Amino acid sequence: MRVVVAMSGGVDSSVAAGLMVEAGHEVIGVHMRLHDEAPSEKAGHCCGFDDAMDARRVASDLDIPFYVLDLRKPFKKAVMDDLTMTYLRGKTPNPCIRCNGVLKFKVLMQRALSLGADALATGHYARLVREGGQVAMHTGLDDDKDQSYFLFPIEQRALAKTLFPIGELTKAEVRDHAERMGLVTAYKPESQEVCFLPDDDHTRFISEQRADLDASGEIVDEDGKILGFHSAYYKYTVGQRKGLGISLGVPAYVVRVEADTQRVVVSTDPGRLARKGMRLVSPNWFERPAEGEWVDVRIRHRGRRIRCTVSGDADTVMFEGEARAVAPGQAAVFYRGDRVLGGGWIEEPIAVG
Repeated sequence: MRVVVAMSGGVDSSVAAGLMVEAGHEVIGVHMRLHDEAPSEKAGHCCGFDDAMDARRVASDLDIPFYVLDLRKPFKKAVMDDLTMTYLRGKTPNPCIRCNGVLKFKVLMQRALSLGADALATGHYARLVREGGQVAMHTGLDDDKDQSYFLFPIEQRALAKTLFPIGELTKAEVRDHAERMGLVTAYKPESQEVCFLPDDDHTRFISEQRADLDASGEIVDEDGKILGFHSAYYKYTVGQRKGLGISLGVPAYVVRVEADTQRVVVSTDPGRLARKGMRLVSPNWFERPAEGEWVDVRIRHRGRRIRCTVSGDADTVMFEGEARAVAPGQAAVFYRGDRVLGGGWIEEPIAVG
């Protein structure tokens, strides 16, 4: 089988490529050039020039062809511009999910198929189970590294041509394989930042992209009383407690970001963050929950699972109890046990009472 492996230059994708070679497949390594942003000085930054070189070295050691695909234009439109516009709408985006849904499993998948590939393999910690002509996604075996939350936008036809070679492994086992294979990435630190935000500073990025925009405004309580002022409303996200720029003597929490008024609404009562449900947009279901079925949902990566039901027509989600800090723009991903049912984007929370 001819397999294209997305090689980021990290240990996970390197081992995925190595395992595909050891399984006897015809393997082609591909690195995506996504942007020209300056690399971070901190360890754990991905997608820079050094990463491309590491991916090339691994491909050379594995004796497989290696290509760099210039995807800067589609990445800017689908991920970078989307991040800016989502924050400007008063919401909180997840660019890594956008990158997976649009770049890796649409654009890169199409390029892989054009190279005559039978499948695209990546270094994600998730598992695929093929049954009856359909493919079901399950969480990665390593709970600490499970990345299924970031993969919900993959369409079923793309999932059918996807492989996750390390999904049954723990991180320690992946590094053991890398050491056994003699790969240069064996002990490379993990990437932990958004690749085009070198210092994880979305505020600076947006201010550079929209230097013409005056995004300043008021920080108010829920009655509209002015508590202070901010320089950019898009700095804030629902549930945020630190870095608010005001001092009230007690902790305060962001309960709402109003893009139209450029107001940031806060409360000193953490109970005001409680929500009984949410409405979704642009859902992608591998298997839609039955009407009234209790399933689990995550509303942030590494967030606890929350019991809920999903209505059939309106994509309205109701929690069994309450959830805190339901942030519009973030992803909601649904599970039945370790099976991933699908997900969608949070459009708006449903208030308690």
